[in-house]
Amino acid sequence: MLNNTEKGNAGEEIAIAHLLKHGYQILAKNWRSSHLELDIVAFINNTLVIVEVKLRAGNTFGNPEEFVTPKKQKNIIKAANAYIIENNINVETRFDIISIIQNANELSVEHIEQAFYPTLK
Repeated sequence: MLNNTEKGNAGEEIAIAHLLKHGYQILAKNWRSSHLELDIVAFINNTLVIVEVKLRAGNTFGNPEEFVTPKKQKNIIKAANAYIIENNINVETRFDIISIIQNANELSVEHIEQAFYPTLK
């Protein structure tokens, strides 16, 4: 049985394969700044894409993307800002979620573009 870190890594590998298949360039995986982390940083069509990956065995308790709470979004936005400053990036940025359901009978990957937006709060 996989632990949570192994499950997260497996989900990120599925997400990376999906992104590469659709023409994205992967810039970073598990990028960290202090206590903040970005699952995947990608680039396509002159747009920086910050991707949060959520993997679940099923949707009994809700779809995976529903677990990207407003607090989690706020931390992702803070981390993205740090990444942009550190790498001196000056292009449009969007926030996507890749929602994965994986179990013995199913592998479902849903890429939700512009899943949330940064706010001024």
